[in-house]
Amino acid sequence: MTRFSALISALAALTFAATVQAEPLPTEQALKERIMGDPEAPITIIEFASLTCPHCASFHTETLPQIKTEWIETGRAKLVYRDFPTAPVALAVYGAMVARCAPEDRYFKFLEVFFKQQRSWTGSPDPMKALAQLARLGGMSQADFDACTQNEALFEGIRERALDGQIEFNIESTPSFVVNGRVVRGGMSYADFNDILEDVAK
Repeated sequence: MTRFSALISALAALTFAATVQAEPLPTEQALKERIMGDPEAPITIIEFASLTCPHCASFHTETLPQIKTEWIETGRAKLVYRDFPTAPVALAVYGAMVARCAPEDRYFKFLEVFFKQQRSWTGSPDPMKALAQLARLGGMSQADFDACTQNEALFEGIRERALDGQIEFNIESTPSFVVNGRVVRGGMSYADFNDILEDVAK
């Protein structure tokens, strides 16, 4: 896929961007826990993932949509997304920063597009420029993008949160999940993940 066709695909996916954000979210708000689904859902899926991880991209494009339909949208589970940057770490952190600087109600849409277009922007000769182009399609101006990616407190905050996950749950690779306290490692099919959720739900 050429960069042009990739960007056209991203544009179609980013039709949610009806308004332009005036400025990036404040650091404290940007680092706030991001939850997909009903916060009171009985099953909590904590996902540790990196925007530069191919297995994470596969999970988000192939497995998560059905989990969302069958478990999250039905109120049986919620997903808590936590950044765990992997190589190239700096690029993974910058991608995470941009998603967190977006309006909270568009956070997961930004993640979706970044994962779908992972090969395009991470494999670009200028990945930061490619990332900025995707962010712009989502309604983020170049000035906002620059302000976001130059926020040292946000950069360090994301790295510190990843270290917390490593210490608390012994997370060492992505994707990794904690399902109601049960640590599950590696990407998997919907059928396999569903078996885990069904077991936890008993």
